[in-house]
Amino acid sequence: MNTRIRATTPKGNLVIVKGGGDLATGIIHRLWRSGFPVISTEVENPTMVRRTVSFAECLYSGRHVVEGVTSAQAEGNTPETQLASARALLAEKILPVIIDPEAKIVALAKPAALVDAIIAKRNLGTRIDQADVVVGIGPGFTAGVDAHAVIETARGHDIGRVITDGGAEPNTGVPGPIGGYTTERLLRSPTQGVFEPRSVIGDIVKAGDTVAIVNGQAVTAQIDGVLRGLLRDGIEVPEGFKVGDVDPRAKPEHCNTISDKSRAIGGGVLEAIMMFLYGVETAAELTN
Repeated sequence: MNTRIRATTPKGNLVIVKGGGDLATGIIHRLWRSGFPVISTEVENPTMVRRTVSFAECLYSGRHVVEGVTSAQAEGNTPETQLASARALLAEKILPVIIDPEAKIVALAKPAALVDAIIAKRNLGTRIDQADVVVGIGPGFTAGVDAHAVIETARGHDIGRVITDGGAEPNTGVPGPIGGYTTERLLRSPTQGVFEPRSVIGDIVKAGDTVAIVNGQAVTAQIDGVLRGLLRDGIEVPEGFKVGDVDPRAKPEHCNTISDKSRAIGGGVLEAIMMFLYGVETAAELTN
């Protein structure tokens, strides 16, 4: 289908992204670098494993920098005070992250675009009428029903594709392969308890190495590689919870940069927002 972008301008360009983990960060970074002001919403104690490349890490550290973009918590006890704090941070060219699990800020801020990047594999309450453009990330959303567009997240040929009819591939529960490994890459809690790391992100590990302890039981690497992600110390976790991951490519520098997957998804989000904010006409429409 041949398309052409209409020469129209949206009333505003604020984007609110639900989520501040590594995939959401790739999306936010792409939008930020493209000139969009962005506000991120998160839960009070987010459990990211790829903490070095997650803007929500600022909720623990005060401020956090990912590839030249600085995030900081927008303070406040009400949506009104949080929004005022967020706007002040935006004026300083700092990305605001708001503790707002229900994304109440959306109704108040009236963003041009809303991106649900919680990656819950299901829709937890996002509606298509909440912004001029609503984008759902991954499975759990249906384009035209609860979002204007859905972005494919499954690794492979279609990753980052903008879907305007239907949804993304269903969640299989098996992560995409990296270096020929899928589930072997993941580190999971062997039992319920408090997470106690014994390694740090960026460490080179061997299969069988103990990288953390949970309630006296070892969390061990299943493959050789670099420890790309690891949960923060002191987090209470249930049995089977994802607490880290090992990258068999074994390049420590990758731990501090946005992943190929996140960048692809971020590109898809940017495309979707530009399509729906500025409008796209088909060749057939242009000739009528």
